[in-house]
Amino acid sequence: MKWTQTLIPTLREAPSDAEIVSHKLLLRAGLIRKLAGGVYTFLPLGLRALRKVENIIREEMDRAGAVEVLMPALQPPEIWEASGRAETASNVLFKVKDSSGRQWFLSPTAEEVITTLAANEINSYRQLPKNFYQISLKFRDEIRPRFGLMRAKEFIMKDAYSFDTTDEGAMAAYKKMYDAYTRIFARCGLKAFPVEADTGVIGGNYSHEFMVPAETGENDVVFCEACGYAANIEKATSGIPKTAAREIGAAAEKFATPGVVTIEALSKEPYKVPANRQIKTLVYVADSKTILILIRGDDQLNETKLLARTGAVAARPATPEECFATLGAKPGSLGAVVNIPADVKVYADERLQGANDMTTGANEDGFHLKNVSIERDIKVTAWFDLRTVSAGEPCAKCAKPLKIRRAIEVGHVFKLGTKYSEALNATFLDVDGSRKPSVMGCYGIGVTRTLQAVIEQGNDKDGVIWPLSVAPYQVCITPLAVAPDSQAMQLAEKFYAELTAKGVDVILDDRDERPGVKFKDADLVGFPIRIALGEKSLAKGEVEIKPRTAAFQSLKIEEAVEAVLKLIQAGNVK
Repeated sequence: MKWTQTLIPTLREAPSDAEIVSHKLLLRAGLIRKLAGGVYTFLPLGLRALRKVENIIREEMDRAGAVEVLMPALQPPEIWEASGRAETASNVLFKVKDSSGRQWFLSPTAEEVITTLAANEINSYRQLPKNFYQISLKFRDEIRPRFGLMRAKEFIMKDAYSFDTTDEGAMAAYKKMYDAYTRIFARCGLKAFPVEADTGVIGGNYSHEFMVPAETGENDVVFCEACGYAANIEKATSGIPKTAAREIGAAAEKFATPGVVTIEALSKEPYKVPANRQIKTLVYVADSKTILILIRGDDQLNETKLLARTGAVAARPATPEECFATLGAKPGSLGAVVNIPADVKVYADERLQGANDMTTGANEDGFHLKNVSIERDIKVTAWFDLRTVSAGEPCAKCAKPLKIRRAIEVGHVFKLGTKYSEALNATFLDVDGSRKPSVMGCYGIGVTRTLQAVIEQGNDKDGVIWPLSVAPYQVCITPLAVAPDSQAMQLAEKFYAELTAKGVDVILDDRDERPGVKFKDADLVGFPIRIALGEKSLAKGEVEIKPRTAAFQSLKIEEAVEAVLKLIQAGNVK
């Protein structure tokens, strides 16, 4: 490809609404252009890089035994209602109506579609196991799209779905996908690592996310350098000890705390109750029902854990008016000891189990209770891990200090079990003649997000640093004189033909521009190898070859093509 034949509209400055480095470079390097918030057009170079990511994914999915299909993005709501996700995923679903007034959903994923297909087409254990995948457009009604392709309304995703006869078979399928993802991200040049994860609205009981370390990532990952433990902060646990038990004293006693409505205020004079001896009482509305949540005063509630542990579809903090209606007091004076309605469930964090000599709200504005014993004074419905892990806490596996870092999620694998197959009647006739639901898994990769993650991880002050496997072109030939009869252009055409014949992706910069402009654009776009042909070098029978992040080297003209091929074969050019 010649530069003048394609469209590479590079920019010296990024648009003001580009927030992170990868988003800025996608725009500056002429890879994408914004049509509307969260909606982008892929330009020629961006599309080439995207297709290379897709091809890597396709090769590894095929290698793992998955079969490619293509499912509709326009989906009837009835199948989503059958699975229950018309409600649980309603906040991200695009809803459209056709000319007859019938409603449709635009697919953010395809569990319901593929399970419906399996219900209609798979009837016997002899047809299993199966794993179907697709690479297609998805839609998500993001209220605030941001970070370019990272959080968009329209995106490309690879989603796969496995069907097995047994739980053991489902775990084997899960392992195949887990291993395939490891290979995919490595081939894309990403330093991705798996972490334990929450299953969210997808469902299931076992899942891992694949994360790419990045300060601009939207996920916090808890990890242990000593033993390798890693988990999304929404799932992470630690070995932090429970609240130290003290001798059970007298009955809980009410005392006046006028104007004290925070943990910090109660810890100061004249009360001096440390945060770790306070019980924080939170009132939430979960699936339209009021619940109480108890955590230690120096801990923070993890709402994702709350949803996962209680099975609630949605939960929100109660308003001050709802708190007063339930407990007779406003936030800051709430507790779970007195005047608790019989229908209000109380969920407590495990760290409080067995704690006594604690202080909590008295459900009377301006008063608290001291000498509180959890087991004696509070009727706890259930104990769960509900707190958010903090850096420095001991690892639950090896007791070494945990660390937290930011990361970008690029892939997610789930063991679904029979949630969807039961809801949508995807059953099979087993060898013993009984009918059973298929045991499912689902596996997603954000393709457009992966492309941006490559840039977020590979860049410098000059522009993108592509790995060879994903670069839109591996080699940029840059003649500094572009007249058809010039030695530089004739030699450039010769190199172009020879390298292309060897299967190398080559772009020839035939623009009549200053050398500085050409070199800056080549670095901005990030071509792994640049061949420069200038008058001074050619006069000495030489050309300059420059890997993207290394110094240039002068080589004899007749050695240039072979040298480039060796660099590509070595595979570590950036």
